[in-house]
Amino acid sequence: MGTSVQVKPLCGVYNENPLSYLVSVDGFNFLMDCGWNDHFDTALLEPLSRVASTVDAVLLSHPDTLHLGALPYAIRHLGLSAPVFATEPVYRLGLLTMYDHYLSQKQVSDFDIFTLDDIDNAFQNITRLTYSQNYYISGKGEGIVIAPHAAGHHLGGAIWKITKDGEDVIYAVDFNHRKERLLNGTVLESFVRPAVLITDAYNALLSNQPQRRKRDQQFFDTILRTLRVGGKILIPIDSAGRVLELVLLLEQLWTQLNLSYPIFFLTYVSSSTIDYAKSFIEWMSDSIAKSFEDTRENAFLLKNVTLLVNKSDLDKAPDGPKIVLASMGSLEVGFSHDIFVDWAADAKNLVLFTERAQFATLARMLQSDPPPKAVKVTMSKRIPLAGEELATYEEEQERKQREEALKAILVKEEEKELVVADDVDGDAMVIDAKTKPSSNVSSPQHGAFRDVLCDGFVPAPSAAGPMFPFYANSAEWDDYGEIIDPDDYMMKDEELDRTSVPFDGELNGKLDDVAANLMLDTAPSKVVSTEQTVFVKCSLVSMDFEGRSDGNSIKKILSHVSPLKLVLVHGSAEATEHLKQHCLKNVCPHVYAPQIDESIDVTSDLCAYKVQLSEKLMTNVLFKKLGDYEIAWIDAEVGKMENGTLSLLPLSTPPPPPPHKTVLVGDVRMADFKQYLAGKGVQVEFVNGVLHCGDHITLRKVGDSGHKGGGRIQQIVLEGPLSEEYYQIREHLYSQFYSL
Repeated sequence: MGTSVQVKPLCGVYNENPLSYLVSVDGFNFLMDCGWNDHFDTALLEPLSRVASTVDAVLLSHPDTLHLGALPYAIRHLGLSAPVFATEPVYRLGLLTMYDHYLSQKQVSDFDIFTLDDIDNAFQNITRLTYSQNYYISGKGEGIVIAPHAAGHHLGGAIWKITKDGEDVIYAVDFNHRKERLLNGTVLESFVRPAVLITDAYNALLSNQPQRRKRDQQFFDTILRTLRVGGKILIPIDSAGRVLELVLLLEQLWTQLNLSYPIFFLTYVSSSTIDYAKSFIEWMSDSIAKSFEDTRENAFLLKNVTLLVNKSDLDKAPDGPKIVLASMGSLEVGFSHDIFVDWAADAKNLVLFTERAQFATLARMLQSDPPPKAVKVTMSKRIPLAGEELATYEEEQERKQREEALKAILVKEEEKELVVADDVDGDAMVIDAKTKPSSNVSSPQHGAFRDVLCDGFVPAPSAAGPMFPFYANSAEWDDYGEIIDPDDYMMKDEELDRTSVPFDGELNGKLDDVAANLMLDTAPSKVVSTEQTVFVKCSLVSMDFEGRSDGNSIKKILSHVSPLKLVLVHGSAEATEHLKQHCLKNVCPHVYAPQIDESIDVTSDLCAYKVQLSEKLMTNVLFKKLGDYEIAWIDAEVGKMENGTLSLLPLSTPPPPPPHKTVLVGDVRMADFKQYLAGKGVQVEFVNGVLHCGDHITLRKVGDSGHKGGGRIQQIVLEGPLSEEYYQIREHLYSQFYSL
């Protein structure tokens, strides 16, 4: 049998809930993503709570709450203690995302589901990997190799490849094959015939996405139309994810057209987000990297976008047309919620949604067709305590402090008594064997101890006689002096809250000043909430800037990858079933769409053997260089070595083996081959997926649907009359492969 693989969804199947899946590879349990929604509904984490203690490693794919939002809570409350792996941008931007959510929630509620310390503890030990970097699991997972690869959805977003004994398990959710301003497309198409592919059906029903140029032009026309009539534009965005693509788009448009309308990027962590984006050039698209190499100008040195971390700064801006990108995208909390309430009643204004909002949120309600004309919202605000409330609060705090101080004194006294009792044994000092000890220990004693004054000394009940308090110095010493305990020098929690910001020191002080002040603000306050009805008179427009592949592209990519077994997750029930039926007919016969807590076995049907190449065989093998590898064709038979291991031996039959057909190794993309031919001076054109070369030669790719497993092997068909041109095109085609 092949590598044992089981998949168990914990959240996010047959719906659009957060993503969290348990993948077991030969008994080693991977938690693929640990997502949560903007409501932070603990009921969604019940399946995770039952298996959290059994998780051996956590792999994070994207830096938004849907993929990592539950990580702090799971580590703090659910017993999740496994090592966590992510790319550097996912680590950095995910940390900022959680800070922004916490601060947004804290301003409108007594949020205590997790704390800033919980966020720091969850992120401080994340192991960061680069794209295509292999990490070898040790211990229980010996022999397993993990590696992240570009997903094309978020900066640093990853497709995870898990390899064991030559078999690949690919986890690819929320990928994008299209190249954007910020990111290159996914590399998912470079994987062929993995043993298991786990992917999502989120966009399975979405077809015919507009071209990027057409979409961007529509975006520009829409916002310019609103600005020219004096309207204001609110774009609800995530904290540190897809917003970077929008910031880059607006910055480039304003620079090219020399526009003067103000643009504001408003989150609690906006400055930190842009600072980190400046340092992640190597994770961005080839065009950004090339521009930086040529001009040394960073794409995120923003000249037209103003970074804000407080709504009061926005209120101080001159009234008039403007664009505000504000968190959160759900409109449930955050700056976007308050701005929507302020601007919704003006028909000149526009709320522009750039992605599908989370289910059961205000933004999702406004995206419905037709949208509601009025919505009820809760306006909450944190205000400082004053008057009787402040006096009552201070009295309560003083009472708690007195109780804590009293408890500390009692505990200390008990500890001292225990130490004295332990030090005194049956041979305790006896004052006078003939004289009964006096109960008045403060008076001068006579006889051998008449000049000794024990003032205030009370003997321990277990002592045979009174003695001075003595504590043996039990400290350990080494060659450098006394060994100290660092905990003795740690500041108390209340002192820490007053003197430093409780976040990861690696942020190097980059966290925004206002956000840091909110973290340090310990002034007594309360949350005041009011219900109000908002009449929606502003325009509501939705455009697709999600950065995900559409349904048609997903189907083509899955056909190309052609996995042996396919597992579908994360998508509406209709989308999941639609993609499942398509894949059963066109991709592979083993397609699964499990329910929550349903464990499915997707172990490969292949049998894997380890064989050793004998020295006799290797002496006659001619290798050819193929990239970083060397390949060769061998004719051999399987035998056993003296130690019982399998080995490939030279053929035992005297006659040499018949010559084999030429094997072409590699893959050719038709778009790349078109450019290659054009560079060679060949007239070439793409028409309906067929490459027309010269006057009479055509090339096209076809799939062999009869291949084992139901997948398709791509074959290139060269057609045309036998001529010098035909042989020339064929030679160019052969040059794209390695021949054996």
